[in-house]
Order: sequence, then C-alpha cells, then structure tokens
Amino acid sequence: MSLIASNLQAVHQQIARAASAAGRAPDGIRLLAVSKTFGADAVLEAWRAGQLAFGESYLQEALAKINIIDTAIALARKKAPPEWHFIGPIQSNKTRPIAENFSWVHSVEREKIARRLSEQRPAHLPPLNLCLQVNISGEDSKSGAAPEEAEAIAREIAALPNIRLRGLMAIPAPTDDPLQQRAAYRPLRELFERLNAQGMALDTLSMGMSADLAAAVAEGSTMLRIGSAIFGGRT
Repeated sequence: MSLIASNLQAVHQQIARAASAAGRAPDGIRLLAVSKTFGADAVLEAWRAGQLAFGESYLQEALAKINIIDTAIALARKKAPPEWHFIGPIQSNKTRPIAENFSWVHSVEREKIARRLSEQRPAHLPPLNLCLQVNISGEDSKSGAAPEEAEAIAREIAALPNIRLRGLMAIPAPTDDPLQQRAAYRPLRELFERLNAQGMALDTLSMGMSADLAAAVAEGSTMLRIGSAIFGGRT
C-alpha cells in the first residue's frame, strides 16, 4: 500500500471515530482531498486508492493538473474520473474557466460571482454546485460573506439558473482548543438550519480540516476538506 493510500485509510478511520462519538453515520460525511500545491502524480495515487473528490485553490495550477489527470484517466479507462472542487478566492476574471472545469465551487461570497458562474456555465454540463462562504470569525484576512448578510446573499444565489446552491462553507480562525473549534463552527450550522427552515433544501456544510476534523463532525459537517493528513506537509 502506498503512503497516500495508507493516509487515506487513516483519515477515513478518524472520520468514523469522530462520527461515532457524535452519534452520526460516517457515510453522511464526504472527504474532499485538498490537492492544491501537490502534483498530478499525488492526485492519481489518491484516485487509484479510491478517492474521487479533489479540492484546488490556484486556478492555473488546477487547470494544468486537470488536463494531465483527466487525460491519463481517460486513457486508462478505469472507474469514475475525479470530481473537481474549487475552494480558493475567486476574482471576476477567473469565473469562466471555473464554470467550465469544476463540478463544485465552495468559495462564493458575493451574488455577483455566483451570477457570473451561472451565466458562464456551459449548457451541456449539469448545474454547478455552489457553497456560500461565510466569514464566521470576522477576520479581515479571510474571504466570505459577513454572517449578518449571508441569509440575503444565499436567497439571491439560490434564484440563479445553471447553478445549485448546496450549502455553506467556512474557514474559522485556527485554534488547538476543541471547545473553541466547535464554538466557531456552531454559528454556521445554525445559519444552515435557519436557511433550511425557510425552505432552502441545503445539504452541505463544508467545514473542517486536518486539525479540527472531530470538532467539525460534532457540529454537523457533511464535507471535510483534508489536505496535509493525506498528502503530507506543504512546502
């Protein structure tokens, strides 16, 4: 077994333990392997080990990687191809290639960006899955809609064609305290529940990374964005 395959197995075991502790079923929690800065070989290794969803933050790097990997997999004619998720900040001039090459976007913070993605999504592709990023820690250095504006923005995004608002995403301020980790994610879960109570039918809470996986699962995460625990440390 390769190192990446072994790491993936360990992460799935960690998710299962966290789900059990939270009284949840592990199959309700998806693993997104954050492959940004890692090469195509590392992604292919994870794919061969059964991982299908990959997260990228840097567009030019991602497009080159997608081309290499999708070509290699098409030639191999084996199982399902990767599902590509864009998780980085989005500039207006980058929306077209994102709309054309990704299945999910986790980092939408404005209706303007969602509208551009909607307009530029190719007609032959299924609706683009979106998460609204919320700046739950109020950090100036973090992207995301302000919590008090998130409900209105979510309703605007949900009304657009060619996209599907799936849920919410957040990257809270880092802390090693499990109680503080849970407290940071709780407002996002509560916002998620309020939007669903209003008829939104959201199904995705994209929250939790390698360092706070258990806290995110305890607060209801349905998609964990894990990078270093799978691929190793970044240089």
